[in-house]
Amino acid sequence: MTIRTIIVDDEKLAIQGLQLRLEAFPDVEVIETCANGREAIRAIKTEKPDLVFLDIQMPGFDGFSVVKGVMEIEPPLFVFVTAYQEHAIRAFEANAVNYLMKPVDEAKLADTLERVRVRLAEKRSSEEAEKLKSVLAEVSPESLDDMASDGEAVGRYERMINVKDRGKIFRVDVDTIEHIEAAGDYMCIYTGDNSLILRETMKDLERRLDPKTFQRVHRSTIVNLDQVRQVRPHTNGECFLVLESGAEVKVSRSYRDVVARFVH
Repeated sequence: MTIRTIIVDDEKLAIQGLQLRLEAFPDVEVIETCANGREAIRAIKTEKPDLVFLDIQMPGFDGFSVVKGVMEIEPPLFVFVTAYQEHAIRAFEANAVNYLMKPVDEAKLADTLERVRVRLAEKRSSEEAEKLKSVLAEVSPESLDDMASDGEAVGRYERMINVKDRGKIFRVDVDTIEHIEAAGDYMCIYTGDNSLILRETMKDLERRLDPKTFQRVHRSTIVNLDQVRQVRPHTNGECFLVLESGAEVKVSRSYRDVVARFVH
């Protein structure tokens, strides 16, 4: 799988430096470089790359403006490159795969590219599944219903999750997960006696977990309903769920229907 890549930076030396570091990754092909935001928007719409390394601070159109400028098409994955730490939060809010500080650290670049590979593989698998469904719908529409029921029967949700954290790979039984909290592209997974950081978006992780058991109770929190031991009312229509370990998780008003499951 070749990762077709565009680099955008108004500093020529920065482009050259990143190109040099990317030579260490044979699956990355730099198809174009751009010196400003306007060039970047044109190139992205024309070339339709898989990945864009995007400088944030540029004259005229900054990096965030470039992202907004290509939302009318299916956008590529973005990695923001910046010399300023304060842009990190906005980078995650823009759903970037990651952000890199200048000068780019080789280890962090390698980690970022691994995350890009995972995201692209998931995207392509999803696209292939949709193509297969389209073909089946033309040949045998009733087979789609069979697929849906069979999928439920075999259990299409994860029972174990691999988490790479602190240089180790942990095998986590999903039944032991109490709750999950989101921070950008990072998930903090809490079990009764441990917490691990998973590099994945909440949306992607939700697709892997059985919704009968794992429910969103806040825009940034998922709870294992089997781990709930008590519901404690709070003010303004909010409440807290007390989990098996004694940890408490707030349920926002928008997710009060989750609490209704415990009231008979």
